[in-house]
Amino acid sequence: MNNLRLETPRLFLRLMTFSDKDELMKIFGDPIVMHSFGAPPFNAEQMTSWIQRNIDHQDLHGYGLFSVILRSEKQLIGNCGLEHMELSGNQEVELGYDFRSDYWGQGYATEAATAVRDFAFEVLQLPRLMSLIRVGNEASKRVSEKIGMCLVNEVSRIGIPYWVFAIDRN
Repeated sequence: MNNLRLETPRLFLRLMTFSDKDELMKIFGDPIVMHSFGAPPFNAEQMTSWIQRNIDHQDLHGYGLFSVILRSEKQLIGNCGLEHMELSGNQEVELGYDFRSDYWGQGYATEAATAVRDFAFEVLQLPRLMSLIRVGNEASKRVSEKIGMCLVNEVSRIGIPYWVFAIDRN
């Protein structure tokens, strides 16, 4: 699946590579974006480690987080994809997304998340997807709701409360 690529009217999504590091730093090095996580901006070493973790996930599962490219500008503006994780003792697949703050509010996250949801259900035949959203992040909550997810739980991870949104394939 190395040339795995998803397309939408305004975006294309391709597997992440180390060549995306500088563009991803525009997301994870941005204090506005990182405020959503309650974390300080990444430094270069953290960014490299984060990309390596995703590439390892891609190698293991055949998919992971995609780099989201805005077609009109040929510009990386975010990431969106799937990550296996354990949540409350259960194995889950999370649909997650992060975008540059200067591209917020234009529907790109919803467009990318819809494409990833459809890929997960139609191609991978996954039975369920979930999203962890920090309590209070209303913009991410709206994206999850727009792609058909519903609030199913609230959990605490490392003392931070998160909403758990989920959708089943059926």
